[in-house]
Amino acid sequence: MSLTVCDVAPRDGLQNEETHLDPETRAELVNRLAAAGLPRIEAVSFVNPARVPQMAGAEEVVAGIERQDGVVYAGLVLNEKGYDRLAQTGLDEAHFAFAATETFNRRNQNASPGESVEAARTIVERAHADGIRATVTIGVSFGCPFEGAVDPSRVLGYAADLAEAGADEIVFADTVGVAVPRQVKELVSAATAMQPQPVGVHLHNTRNTGFANAYAALEAGASVIDASVGGIGGCPFAPRATGNICTEDLVYMLHGEGVETGIDLDALIAVAEWLEGRLGRQLPGQLYRAGTFAPVAG
Repeated sequence: MSLTVCDVAPRDGLQNEETHLDPETRAELVNRLAAAGLPRIEAVSFVNPARVPQMAGAEEVVAGIERQDGVVYAGLVLNEKGYDRLAQTGLDEAHFAFAATETFNRRNQNASPGESVEAARTIVERAHADGIRATVTIGVSFGCPFEGAVDPSRVLGYAADLAEAGADEIVFADTVGVAVPRQVKELVSAATAMQPQPVGVHLHNTRNTGFANAYAALEAGASVIDASVGGIGGCPFAPRATGNICTEDLVYMLHGEGVETGIDLDALIAVAEWLEGRLGRQLPGQLYRAGTFAPVAG
């Protein structure tokens, strides 16, 4: 069994950090992740730096990336202006994201979810015309900090619209880390049954269910899991949204379960150790502090 792990630390990980890393250091993080064998990296976010100053200088970051064969380099866009910037950089993949609830999406993107679905349709069309892959992430798929529980039928409806629009991949995000494995398994199973596109998950470990949710997603047929080296991250627009699931911790579990990722775990741990020094604090990830361990052969 194989799985694509997408490291989002250079974008989702760093966007909530008090320490703002310069574009050169952020490009070095991308390069270190690629050297460790990450098959996909969300390198930058093309958003307004006035709103997310940690993401300023996206074009400089991309210019500093030393491209590795076989690695997909992606950038987040929230609108066509962001896509215009991405298209000029030569990145391989556009990640468009919106929220499944009215309140969160209005606060984050000043649009209704329906309007964002139409925006996604336009960006998918433009990306395909430019030869760029397009992934769409549905935020707060399991619960919203402003509206509470989210009806999975609503989320699956958006997923069906995105599948019809031709999105290359659809990702369900637990933006504030409220999901439990049953929810993840049911949503991913339903999505994989109704559409041909690969299905992924973007999980946060806010309530310590992130890794159980990752395992449930894997069992339900997810082919992509987002994670962040060192477990850093969070959403600046979501109260108490703490870090993403940690990439090296996830890879340790996957390798122990016999899932092929193509990632060098020791090299990835070294990236977390390096990042700790750059951020000047202990990171949430556990493996880089505890060390890896060879499991009993199955």
